[in-house]
Amino acid sequence: MLDLNQQQHLTHNRLTLSTARTKSEVEEAQRLRYKVFAEEMGARLPGAYDEIDSDIFDRYCEHLLVRDNGNNKVIGTYRILSPERAADIGCYYSENEFDLTRLMHLRDRMVEVGRSCVHRDHRDGATIARLWSGLADYMKKHKHEYLIGCASISMGDGGHYAASVYNKVHKLHAAPAEYRVFPRCPLPLEALDGTLNVSIPPLIKGYLRLGAYVAGEPAWDPDFNTADLFILLPMSRLNAKYAKHFMRQAEEILGTAYA
Repeated sequence: MLDLNQQQHLTHNRLTLSTARTKSEVEEAQRLRYKVFAEEMGARLPGAYDEIDSDIFDRYCEHLLVRDNGNNKVIGTYRILSPERAADIGCYYSENEFDLTRLMHLRDRMVEVGRSCVHRDHRDGATIARLWSGLADYMKKHKHEYLIGCASISMGDGGHYAASVYNKVHKLHAAPAEYRVFPRCPLPLEALDGTLNVSIPPLIKGYLRLGAYVAGEPAWDPDFNTADLFILLPMSRLNAKYAKHFMRQAEEILGTAYA
């Protein structure tokens, strides 16, 4: 389990970062996910019930929570699937969308992150900074070597924006061939205008600044109606300047002393 000073809630300014310890705390994260993914984005969530987004991976994951100290409500969440727990369930979530055959030799060192979301009233950067600080603490403590996950891009315009984002980032951040993954339901890039002048979504931009690879062409997720990029971040590739800022933020927020 992620040890945030023996799971005590640690406060930094107006936000508190913790790891869910009880079923009710996990449900708080799931309710936020439903609000963002289903109500706001219009996603179809097959496992949803009573305004809760749930799937079979949740019970195997650790769930980071950020609370607003003013009302004690969860306003941000991220879930983490360790390699050990991925082995227990038999796969990573990403394998629903991508063939990860070329990463088989890394499986015992890969941590998967996903279901990241922030309440629409708190998307000022502070909440995701808290979540990433918890993730940095987790990777540091457990000495995992690779971070993986699906980063979503809106397909509100039918996919042209997503194709243009992919074309913009893969030229500079494409993974080596030995790390390439293959989408099970590929976004039809050849049928889309991939030449738009676009801004990179903030979450993807953050991963790339850290040193992550884009490890293949985007997959189309019909339930969420998004194009998903498979992100692979070898910890050995962490951008020194950006990572230093990232880890310093974790120290300040978590009160963790790193060697």
